[in-house]
Amino acid sequence: MWGALGGRGYLGSAWPWRAVAYLLSGALFGAVVLVVIVSGALVGGALAVVVIGLPVLGLTALAGIPVAAIERRRLRLAGVRPVPGGRHRVPGRAGLPAWLTTRVREPATWRELGYAVLLGFVLWPLDAVVVMACTVVPLSMVAAPALVAADGEAKVLKVWLVEGWPAATAAAVLGLVLLAAGAYALGVLAGARAELARVLLGAGPDGDRVTELVRSRARLVDAFEAERRRIERDLHDGAQQRLVALGIALGLARLDAPPGGPLAGQLARAHREAELALADLRELVQGIHPQVLADYGLPAAVADAADRSPVPVDLELDLPGRLPGPVEAAGYFVVCEALANVAKHSGARRARVRGGYADGPGLVLEIADDGRGGADPEHGSGLTGLADRVSVLDGRLTLSSPPGGPTLLRVELPCRPTPDPCG
Repeated sequence: MWGALGGRGYLGSAWPWRAVAYLLSGALFGAVVLVVIVSGALVGGALAVVVIGLPVLGLTALAGIPVAAIERRRLRLAGVRPVPGGRHRVPGRAGLPAWLTTRVREPATWRELGYAVLLGFVLWPLDAVVVMACTVVPLSMVAAPALVAADGEAKVLKVWLVEGWPAATAAAVLGLVLLAAGAYALGVLAGARAELARVLLGAGPDGDRVTELVRSRARLVDAFEAERRRIERDLHDGAQQRLVALGIALGLARLDAPPGGPLAGQLARAHREAELALADLRELVQGIHPQVLADYGLPAAVADAADRSPVPVDLELDLPGRLPGPVEAAGYFVVCEALANVAKHSGARRARVRGGYADGPGLVLEIADDGRGGADPEHGSGLTGLADRVSVLDGRLTLSSPPGGPTLLRVELPCRPTPDPCG
């Protein structure tokens, strides 16, 4: 908006209309916010004596969260680039109580509530007054000639009586001048309002730096996954094939060696060592990036991991297609680590892996078991590493594991399906 105001073609562009849309929608939305805040405070305060009003007051205090989300979207009307969110923390546990406790304790919630109060009590009346003064008043003056032609006289805003064509023409010319000046005034106010919202609702003074750090982290994740695939491919096509050839050569040498002699025994031991080395290498390759994951996707890789689990696993995984490579890799290793924890620590007789894709959270995976429960990320068991792996992709990990069980691990990884099998 500020750049458009400094240009010569501002009046002929869409920016005056965008300024009007931004301020007018702000006035309407602010009036709604005022009603919601006042109603919630009055109803909650009146019913607080019977405890019912406390949840109403709590919801009113959280009203700033949706208000801030809508205001960030409205900033596009003023030409402001997308504003990062208020950096709300992800609750450590699943459930509504944990979510409410986290939101009440973080500063972003109260900063957004403060903006909602400012919008409801101060900003929207200012928006409405300026829009009325800069549009309705000039347009009523521009319409004076038409009113004089129809009724013989015109009363501009019921204050200024215009009679005759000379006065009507002068009023119309003055109205056009005021309309042009009002377009600039609307642009200035819209730019100032948008800048205020950007500052109050942004991620703080380090918001741009945080955004760049998030982007660089995503680039590092992609580079790391590409390097993992390269290492896996080199081991699979290089060292693994050489060990296979060595095993075949040793097997043929055993056939040619005299049976029962020392050479036959040495060849047999060498053959066993080659087979063990090949098995270790295959396990290493599987841990780096399994070939089945690269070739057939997450459902096949998870099914393979479930087949190799010491604990019987019920599998329900339905995906519309391939997902981005880092997401598939993260999902696979989360399932593998979770099943390893089930086998080592839970004492479970059976486990279940269920998941799918949804437009909101993206990839959703749930790993449950009927074991003893009591899993705690602070006591190891690989849960901290899983949380770190998920957080790198802006995902969410929640754990429910009361003493006595059952244990439920839920992972959400934001993504979109891709036709590219390599992600």
